Amino acid sequence: MKIVGVYSFNGGKEFIEQKYSNLLEEVKKIIDQVDAQKHKTKKSREKTMRGKILYSPRRLNSAFKKYFTKLAWQDQRVPCDYPTQYYLPTYKPSKPNKGAFREMDFIKEKLGIEVQFGKYAFMVYNVCAKMTIFHKLGYIDAGIEIVPIKTFADQMSTGVSYFEQFVWDLEQRGVADIDIPVLILGIEK
Repeated sequence: MKIVGVYSFNGGKEFIEQKYSNLLEEVKKIIDQVDAQKHKTKKSREKTMRGKILYSPRRLNSAFKKYFTKLAWQDQRVPCDYPTQYYLPTYKPSKPNKGAFREMDFIKEKLGIEVQFGKYAFMVYNVCAKMTIFHKLGYIDAGIEIVPIKTFADQMSTGVSYFEQFVWDLEQRGVADIDIPVLILGIEK
């Protein structure tokens, strides 16, 4: 695969190039090693493209995981102890929220990575919520979000978000004082 789009959110590109240049090179090599063609294996059941062979987001994620893990990048889970004191006195939950967690795909030396081939809301959540939470908890200082560009996403199931859409929304949203530096990488097969 190859990087064809680069967007610096809240100075992410500059921050990562300065503080994590060695890790950025690792990320670039990993992207280059993933052979997308091996993961064009999903037979569509969708009405608009029934029977068409598409790229499998699940298999692409597994490929990225294999290469990141080889270079000692690790996932990070944080347990969630959800508050119950905000329920109305008349509400009694049927069961507690046990085992809930938040997870970052890969972390190394306080640089967090998310690889996203999912629905649009997950991209926004990763950068505007999850990375902020993991920063506040002391796990990361900056992040990289790896996402498909539109022409690549068009060859996956409907609803997969893409780089161009994501960048437009981030530009319209602007940067808040709690946002961390994030580098958005748009990739193509």
